[in-house]
Amino acid sequence: MDASDINRSLVSELEAMGFSEVQATKALCSSGNSSLEAAVNWIVDHEDEAYNDEMPMVSVDIIETPAPTFDSEQAKLKAQELRERAHKRREEEEKKLDKEREKERIRAGKEWLATKRMAEENERKRFEAQRKTEKEEERRARERIRQKLQQDMADRRARLGSSLNSGTSLKSIKTSEPETKNPLKVDSAALSGNLITKKEVLMECLRSLRRQHKEEDMKVQRAFKTLLVYVRNIVSNPDEGKFRKIRLSNPAFQARVGIFKESMQFLELCGFERAEEGDFLVLHSDKVDMALLRSAGMVLHTAITNPFFGLLSK
Repeated sequence: MDASDINRSLVSELEAMGFSEVQATKALCSSGNSSLEAAVNWIVDHEDEAYNDEMPMVSVDIIETPAPTFDSEQAKLKAQELRERAHKRREEEEKKLDKEREKERIRAGKEWLATKRMAEENERKRFEAQRKTEKEEERRARERIRQKLQQDMADRRARLGSSLNSGTSLKSIKTSEPETKNPLKVDSAALSGNLITKKEVLMECLRSLRRQHKEEDMKVQRAFKTLLVYVRNIVSNPDEGKFRKIRLSNPAFQARVGIFKESMQFLELCGFERAEEGDFLVLHSDKVDMALLRSAGMVLHTAITNPFFGLLSK
């Protein structure tokens, strides 16, 4: 290090302020030997550092100047003033650093929030894409089921058409109302035909009930279930007359079955006839056809368990 000229007057003033000669000399060496204030600022900035009693390892040319003209009290006041100024400067620098650190913290926080939002947006898009894929798979599955049901229905119609063309039952199907050409009401001759044909007629009767009253699905399902109870009771107890006789004026019967003409036609297809007294539907013991009733039970079970029953055909 080049030799520095240490101003002895400044050293003396610093000593008068209460600083040691070592501190004064180090401060003047480090601050450029320029001014008393610069030296005090250096001391304040480095007051947390441990000092030793060794002089700085530099070649020093001491400049002798007249002793300071102010007394020790003035020197202490001067030192206090310089210390306060130095502390104020340090506080301002700390505040500036704090502001910079706060700006950096805010910037880092914004970057983190932006990254988080981007990750959430990517996750949302991924979820939407996955949900869209699942919905498309569900739609395709429903379409496959619909096509399968339509194919099954077409096959049944083809078998029914073949049976009708053979002359086994086409002429036996009559309508309860000729002007509407309803194919659901059959006479006794129709019931002696092929069992597959009978089952198809029963099926078409229930399909018609579902189609004609699709806005009343709960009532239709209730009618299906009530008809199934009637059929099962007769199959389980064919000799019990009470299960083969239905009072038409019964409020429960009217609310569940009697409100639909298709339900009444279904009972007639199963062999029920209106009694002479007019207030009953009766299935006479000699008209009980167990095979027909079992087919009726199977058709009703299909109508109850298949959610698309009767809705995919015209």
